[in-house]
Amino acid sequence: MKQGKKYVAIAGNIGAGKSSLTGLLSDYFKWESFFERVDDNPYLADFYEDMRRWSFNLQVFFLSSRFSHQRRIEALPHSVVQDRSIYEDAEIFARNLHEMGLMTARDYENYRDLYLLMTSYLKPPDLLVYLRASVPTLVRHIQARGREFESSIRIEYLERLETHYESWIRNYDLGPKLIIEADAIDFVNVDSDRMTVISQVESRLYGLFPEAG
Repeated sequence: MKQGKKYVAIAGNIGAGKSSLTGLLSDYFKWESFFERVDDNPYLADFYEDMRRWSFNLQVFFLSSRFSHQRRIEALPHSVVQDRSIYEDAEIFARNLHEMGLMTARDYENYRDLYLLMTSYLKPPDLLVYLRASVPTLVRHIQARGREFESSIRIEYLERLETHYESWIRNYDLGPKLIIEADAIDFVNVDSDRMTVISQVESRLYGLFPEAG
């Protein structure tokens, strides 16, 4: 196994397969995994019932949780893979909520100030892996995992998030990135697809030209 601590973050829309890929890479490379707080999130179910009321609370909770995770990651001596990056909270989700009129300008500006302050203390990932998935794929994955609070997610909401994700990943320049087309690959159930993804990640981290592409 290659030496040297690595920090890999998995990015992608709701239902793209981030948690599954985080677990896969953790198992294969023997990296510690940091998963997004979903099951113990005190705001998530309320948010999907009333986004306007709970948007600011939810985003601050995620921001705080992700900042805490990343500070812990930076202090660890070994490699880590993280389910969703802190950058997505602000650049995708909070921005979208504000544009939809579900977060006031006052709350959004307060949130952005807090986010910029927090991220100024953080080191970006050694590799950002973006799972690109179409809305039908997202819906299929969301339905398959059967979380009750996700049943109220609207197609329009996923489409708006997808638009923001594409803009964000196109302009992401904090470090190396790898885009995986999730519609065309099933790394959960197909062994050859699983090894293809692992090979791509390994090449970007440890290959002769890790910064390319």
